[in-house]
Amino acid sequence: MARGVALTDIHPAVAAGINDQDLDGLMALYAPDAALVLLDGSVVTGTEAIREQYAGILELQGRMTLRTRYALEIGDLAVLSNEWTLTAGDQRMSAVTHEVARRQSEGGWLYVIDHPFAGLEPEEAAAYAAAMEA
Repeated sequence: MARGVALTDIHPAVAAGINDQDLDGLMALYAPDAALVLLDGSVVTGTEAIREQYAGILELQGRMTLRTRYALEIGDLAVLSNEWTLTAGDQRMSAVTHEVARRQSEGGWLYVIDHPFAGLEPEEAAAYAAAMEA
């Protein structure tokens, strides 16, 4: 059973996971039933599907910077947001997130919903998707 992390440690752990190419460390932040919203707005559910998405991101060998906007704890749920930038070579992508985490029985927190592109307008998302396909 996943233990989770302190709520204030989730965002630094995401940045470290990307920057250190630590796929297992990233996956340790997600509940088994978690959902991840993709750039095109579709949703994948479960850690295996989320692992596949992160594996593709790690292939970029990019560097992430991240700034927490807020982490609000309400009972056993929390809503979070951060501003992130991922730079890989001469490509740069950034967005604002919207996330939901759930407290685990051991007291730590795990993502249950992660929308890393919540702050993008549809045109911005389309431009990023086109750049990634090129």
